[in-house]
Amino acid sequence: MPAETTLDDRAPAVPAEAVAPLIRGVAVVRQLTEAGGTLSLSGLERATGLARSTVDRITATLARMGYVRLDGRDTVLTPRIMELGNAYLAALRLPALLDARADALADELDESVSLAVADRDGIRFIHQATRRRAMSLSFRIGDLLPAERTAPGPLFATEWTDRDWARWRERRAADPEDRSFPAVPPRSSSSPSPDFEGAAVLARENGWALDDQLIEPGLTAVSVPVRDPRTGAIACVASVVSHTSRHTAADLRNTLLPRLRAAVEAMEEDLRAAPRPDPVAAPSGLATWTGASKQELGREFVESLARGLTVLTAFGEGRAELTLTEVAQATGLARATARRALITYEHLGLVTPSGDRRFALTPRVLSLGFPPLSRTTLPSLATPHLTALAARIHESASLAILVGTDIQYTARVTTGRVMSVNVAVGTRFPAYATALGRVLLSDAPPTTVRNALAALRPLTPHTPTDPGALSAALERVRSQGYALADEELEAGLRSLAVPVRDRTGRVVAALNTATHVARRPAEEYVADILPELLTTAGLIEADLRVAGRFTRVARS
Repeated sequence: MPAETTLDDRAPAVPAEAVAPLIRGVAVVRQLTEAGGTLSLSGLERATGLARSTVDRITATLARMGYVRLDGRDTVLTPRIMELGNAYLAALRLPALLDARADALADELDESVSLAVADRDGIRFIHQATRRRAMSLSFRIGDLLPAERTAPGPLFATEWTDRDWARWRERRAADPEDRSFPAVPPRSSSSPSPDFEGAAVLARENGWALDDQLIEPGLTAVSVPVRDPRTGAIACVASVVSHTSRHTAADLRNTLLPRLRAAVEAMEEDLRAAPRPDPVAAPSGLATWTGASKQELGREFVESLARGLTVLTAFGEGRAELTLTEVAQATGLARATARRALITYEHLGLVTPSGDRRFALTPRVLSLGFPPLSRTTLPSLATPHLTALAARIHESASLAILVGTDIQYTARVTTGRVMSVNVAVGTRFPAYATALGRVLLSDAPPTTVRNALAALRPLTPHTPTDPGALSAALERVRSQGYALADEELEAGLRSLAVPVRDRTGRVVAALNTATHVARRPAEEYVADILPELLTTAGLIEADLRVAGRFTRVARS
């Protein structure tokens, strides 16, 4: 059974006005998501049942949109596709309003805390505050779990209609091993079925629910609903998750439940006090871009797929519910084109009517590539761009972060030159003697800079040892936007570096390339290489802005 196939997916016939290429494109993205973000073209052909020529055209279109990259015979999801899930999360607003409370609770308890919403007869995570331990949780933002094997599930079930219960029973009968939920281990046919209906009754009476090793042995959780102050309905569910070596289910109830309830009360007050959001402008010029791409690529570009996907990005902060006219205006698409896309998405469960002729995104949008990328790291995000840079300039390319007063290499791509810079990922050097370090120190806290100035010592005859000279060098980096180091770390080594900034403008890493001073004069080196470095840094920053909007992108 394909991933995330439920009763609603099996029963309805495809509407006559649905866009077939859009349905096929969504199927390809979902299979890539289920496969962890990477699948060969032949693997996609087998998984989707589509013809190879169709798979080729779809992946070429997704690559043109920046949603995948084609790596040999493999198709790989890229951070850009997270903009689809970001549209849902921004429209929902709950992560932006509540994630700080969840993170603070995780810090207070030293346990993982999650926020989840209902997705039909399942629950889907919208925020995760996890602990770094050898025994840690692997759930990701966007993962879908069966309601009956979770602590949030019984709470959401307290609001189910008779139709919801009927759909759940039919799904359980059709998929007793939970094969349609790839985020959880399959159930053994011999394991007893949990009394989910009884758990829902208890959840209604208690106002909280427990998961005592329903997902897998050792995993426990306690959950409390966060209610919408306007309607009283459950907006999301907050959970504290642990394992039995730290907290039994009874211990969670007795020790951590009161603190979770206090945090939920604060969350509900935050929702009550939150002002109505101002609409944020949707991406513009999308219809024109898709038309131009069709003109350039011809038959290999599936314009109806690209235009359909742009419809999802019409939603967002302050645009949680849109009319057909508003969707058409936001995307630049004709009303008829936008209407057919909305009909298709409603059939696929990605969009739902919300009354007054408006439409809203559903949590299922997170199934489009978000989970495997929600724990991406800066090195993994940057490496494809470093590879392309090294191929263009025929020099090594590296990414580094600041650790104390040292730089530490976190990603690196080398070239095949006879004489090349040989540095392994994880290597550390004094920041003051490197171009990477000066970029990082130029945006570092004053205490870090003072510590670096106090640690100056000569590594070569060209290493700066005067604190005043280094301070002046850092000021030049701030004003010109790059750093050049000539034989200051090692004789014969020249390095050029530029900053990589996050969504707030803070320098989180530095990008560089290095060469031997004999290859060309410094002025020529800067003139030729600096534009390439800046372009690459811009591409990394663009991915980081998308990936880091609702997730934490680890620097290493």
